[in-house]
Amino acid sequence: MRRRTLLAGLTAGLAATGTPALAAGPGTGGRRVLHVRPGDSVQAAVDAVTGPGWTIVVHPGTYREVVTVPAEKEGLTLRGASHDPRATVLVYDNANGTKKPDGTTYGTAGSATFSSAAPGLTVQGLTLANDWLRADHPDITGTQAVAAYVTGDRSRFDGVRFLAHQDTLFADTTALDAFDRQYYNRCHIEGDVDFVFGRARAVFDDCRFHTLRRDVAFTPKGMVFAPATARANPYGFLAVRGRFTSGAEDAAYKLARPWVPSYETTAWPSLVVRDSWIGPGIDPAAPYTNMREAYPWQTMRFREYGNAGPGAVISEPDNRPQLTPAEAAVHTRRTYLGDWRPYDRR
Repeated sequence: MRRRTLLAGLTAGLAATGTPALAAGPGTGGRRVLHVRPGDSVQAAVDAVTGPGWTIVVHPGTYREVVTVPAEKEGLTLRGASHDPRATVLVYDNANGTKKPDGTTYGTAGSATFSSAAPGLTVQGLTLANDWLRADHPDITGTQAVAAYVTGDRSRFDGVRFLAHQDTLFADTTALDAFDRQYYNRCHIEGDVDFVFGRARAVFDDCRFHTLRRDVAFTPKGMVFAPATARANPYGFLAVRGRFTSGAEDAAYKLARPWVPSYETTAWPSLVVRDSWIGPGIDPAAPYTNMREAYPWQTMRFREYGNAGPGAVISEPDNRPQLTPAEAAVHTRRTYLGDWRPYDRR
């Protein structure tokens, strides 16, 4: 399904203006809650935040703008006013190869519709989307188009939809030697190529990962995960109690491939998928593949445990490394997130 069609069916879209109508919420004394409505700018609300612990309530509508939360906006909560994340959509359409006004390109991270480096960020009940399409831009080869780029420690996403195609969710860290933690609870994440990637220590709890139909002749048509975990970090991505669904044909997708960036060739990607249902869209016989032959997936920290479904069938044991029960006892939310326990506040 084409992304623009999908988004257009939600709410009437308005381009955000530079001057939002911001109002304090009831019972707050006019201090710490800002409201954003269609026609207002979410970025202007972020800019208006003057200290830690603010909440921005975004009312139903489609907000076509790029939003950046800088590191000094610590403890910010950004939430949809509706209980349905489909009702409140933040979307834009930059890609890696899209040209800026100065003639340079945005790059992968710079293409993000939503970016945050703020520690203690909470996002609830929103859709974060990048609706850039390859078919509309055959002249652009840098086709990564990020919906969300997240780096701050203790970043939490509850009931958020992440929609794009290639590189949907960039779960990264503030520095090469930082072990920033991220928690995604009951989120929907969809795309086609490497659509959950980066070096964060990230837990995906009860999330749905959905692979899109892609009109290409080759297989695999894409991969869900591309972790780039630092070698010094004992934990990378953990997907627990997840669901892997697909709009593509059976076995068209891989579960993961390792990303060893040119700027961090010592990376040792880590991914654990456990206690999850893996649908037929994932190739059960060979669920992993290489990004570069110099960094074969077999040498990476890829493991599974307790998975079910047609995409989890183990027909070639060497192709599906499993945790032992003792190892599985270590790969938990508590171990990955340490003294930060966002799952106790659901």
